[in-house]
Amino acid sequence: MKMSKPSTRMRNNPSPYRVLGIDPGYGRLGIAVIEKIDGKEKLIFSECFETDSKKEKPERLGEIRVHLDAIIKTYTPSTLAVETLFFSKNKKTALSVAEARGVVTSCASAAGLSVFEYHPSDIKIAVAGYGGADKQQVQTMVQKLLKFAKIVRLDDEYDAIAVALTHLATYRRV
Repeated sequence: MKMSKPSTRMRNNPSPYRVLGIDPGYGRLGIAVIEKIDGKEKLIFSECFETDSKKEKPERLGEIRVHLDAIIKTYTPSTLAVETLFFSKNKKTALSVAEARGVVTSCASAAGLSVFEYHPSDIKIAVAGYGGADKQQVQTMVQKLLKFAKIVRLDDEYDAIAVALTHLATYRRV
């Protein structure tokens, strides 16, 4: 079997670069792991993780921590890409999301992951080419960029995939 010569990028970075993308939430957390090797992105894993609404806040935050620890252990990402908070009029919801986001970044830091934050408009520009893109435009571009067959049912999961793609499009590893 004849093997082709690896590209310079492959020789310099032979292992895949994996990004854990998170759309932070308290009730629902979008999670995606995307791998880039030899200039190509591939969706490795994605889901919308939901905490148990019958439990108290500390237990729900603990669920997020335990679940993310397992994701990080299973998929071994190098980096966390997380969406910055977009404050809404509902302060109670914004505070809960901020607490969940704190759990996410703490979990990543404890695992030795680099943490990168992206504003929603930057994500829209990177994925759809327009900072004012709506959710449907972003979802359509995510599917076109990754060409995956998986059925994604909730926006949170698409948003996590989009933030991971944003990191891969904007960050240059040495």
